Amino acid sequence: MHIINRLLLAACLALPLAACQKDEGPQQVERAPLAAPANGDSAQWRAYLQDLVPRHMEGIQNQPFIYLVPDDETADFEGLYERLSEKAQNDVARGIIRGNMLAYAGPDSNRVADMVVTAFESVPAGSMNGVRVLFVGDAADSQRVQQAVAPAGVEYVFVEK
Repeated sequence: MHIINRLLLAACLALPLAACQKDEGPQQVERAPLAAPANGDSAQWRAYLQDLVPRHMEGIQNQPFIYLVPDDETADFEGLYERLSEKAQNDVARGIIRGNMLAYAGPDSNRVADMVVTAFESVPAGSMNGVRVLFVGDAADSQRVQQAVAPAGVEYVFVEK
């Protein structure tokens, strides 16, 4: 009886040691971030945002709202821009709750900034606490965007393109 107890005790002590020396397999290597496209190619911008947005999702539980402003050389640019701007305004007006992220990007930083400023014009102060706003653009436009979104209480993240 004592021998069985000693063997069980020895097995219990040996298992954690065996688990510590187990080979964990290959480690996942994080890829280097992609650079922002220098042109207005929408496919390159989508690939860039698919790489960038997940890097800023810590603490975000829901699928992000992504607004990719098209290049102004795109056919029917004005129509596309107006529809996207209207969508951004409607989304924000409906109310974005804690745990969501809004990402704004595009080849023309000034146009992207205009869209963000317009979308946040009528947002009540402090109504978007816990929401993250990611703006991809030029440093010259960042201050203007930050001033527009700050009253809503969002967490502002700027990525220079």
